[in-house]
Amino acid sequence: MKNRKLILVTGVTGYIGGRLVPRLLKDGYSVRILARDPSRLEGRSWLDQVEVVTGDVLFQDTLNSAMDGVAKAYYMVHSMVGGGDFHQRDIEGARNFGLAAKAAGVEHIIYLGGLGDPSNGLSKHLASRQETGEVLRQSTVDVTEFRAAVIVGSGSISFEIVRYLVERLPAMICPSWVQTRVQPIAIDDLLDYLVSALDTRESIGKIIEVGGADVLTYGGMMLGYAEVRGLRRWLISVPVLTPRLSSYWVHWITPIPSSIVRPLVEGLRNEVIVREPIAKTVFPKINPMNYVSAVHRALEDLELGRAETAWSDALWKPTGTITPLNLVTHAGLIMEQRAIQVSAPAEVVYRCFAGIGNDRGWYHATVLWKLRGLIDRLLGGVGLRRGRRHPDNLRTGDALDFWRVEVVEPNEMIRLRAEMKIPGRAWLQFKVTPQFNGTTLLEQIAIFAPKGLWGLLYWYALYPIHRWMFNGLIRKIAIRAENDPKNPTVQNAEKRFIESE
Repeated sequence: MKNRKLILVTGVTGYIGGRLVPRLLKDGYSVRILARDPSRLEGRSWLDQVEVVTGDVLFQDTLNSAMDGVAKAYYMVHSMVGGGDFHQRDIEGARNFGLAAKAAGVEHIIYLGGLGDPSNGLSKHLASRQETGEVLRQSTVDVTEFRAAVIVGSGSISFEIVRYLVERLPAMICPSWVQTRVQPIAIDDLLDYLVSALDTRESIGKIIEVGGADVLTYGGMMLGYAEVRGLRRWLISVPVLTPRLSSYWVHWITPIPSSIVRPLVEGLRNEVIVREPIAKTVFPKINPMNYVSAVHRALEDLELGRAETAWSDALWKPTGTITPLNLVTHAGLIMEQRAIQVSAPAEVVYRCFAGIGNDRGWYHATVLWKLRGLIDRLLGGVGLRRGRRHPDNLRTGDALDFWRVEVVEPNEMIRLRAEMKIPGRAWLQFKVTPQFNGTTLLEQIAIFAPKGLWGLLYWYALYPIHRWMFNGLIRKIAIRAENDPKNPTVQNAEKRFIESE
């Protein structure tokens, strides 16, 4: 490992912190993370590469073990919950963290705050983020404070609000804040700044405002997103929508609750652009991309399933009691997730779903699958005629009826991407996880990224049919696996039957 100094990262269950950790590991840093509930990190690919300490910045006595031996620390804790005391929690947490860092001899704290001119009456949320940086500096530990506005990346809360509004509404009645100037920054560029600060002495003790190459308005961001997606959208500005009404409106159109939206909406009246461009001097090798490029990259990450974190981290992970059906939205995706316990080894269950389609059919409601294929052919699509290359084996890139095999992890998981004519993009994923009792957890996830209002109408109009089809599909896979001749449970039962005779 080329960077031996121990780096502490907080806020790892959040959007930025969760993406920062793998970047640090990739660059060879030794990482320790602080989490109130480490169980929320289950399923992260990098979890076995970091040291995990349980603690809470609101309780200073839980920070001592986290700080031991740490050279530099990232303070990525922000309160996104509305209410009268979120500002106080921000300040208290920063004060505790700064005092613990000083006592432990931490050399450098890196903090991410928010853009905005403090002389122009910042919203409570933006003011709190800037005051948090000031409290960290009061600890006398060296601090680098970055200030950013909207972060453009799949899963970022601000970007997801733009996504949902533009995708779902052909015309939007907007308050006057759509004309407020903003300087969005791509998530990759922001991570470049955060990581580079570790080895850039010129950044120590400075407040560094960062943004992308473009200064836009919030309305310009929405129209720019629409252009990238090939959607026609109209913005109608009216002066009567208050922050409270706007937050309720966003709450109903998007899956983001009003308690989280309102502090953000209240800050939309503040211009958030880079006023002191010292980032170019301190980090001359970083050239932030423009907004359109950032949107293209965010959508590409979404389509390729590369969104490591989201504002909600709502991806469902079955622990404890198995939830048979879970319908969630994540990073603009609608995800219908199912799970079932199967009395068969993982490789047997995998073989059953890996052999689906073509001559074997789809195990359940095959007639409806064939009807969908016929409709697709009538619409000019590929239909079900393509079949599959091999009756049992799949490899990445294979055609499978009207799906394309996108990911294959032998005896673990396959992901299929739909190539039929639909108003959006769709995937179907199967995954097996061996259990301690010899059974297997089978997970089936149907994923849909709707394009515009028609995409949403398509999903919800067909949801009752899809629900019946996918419920039956996972049950039939489980039944086939449990009755498979290669299932040891079946073999043992047959052996006991023969012996009894």
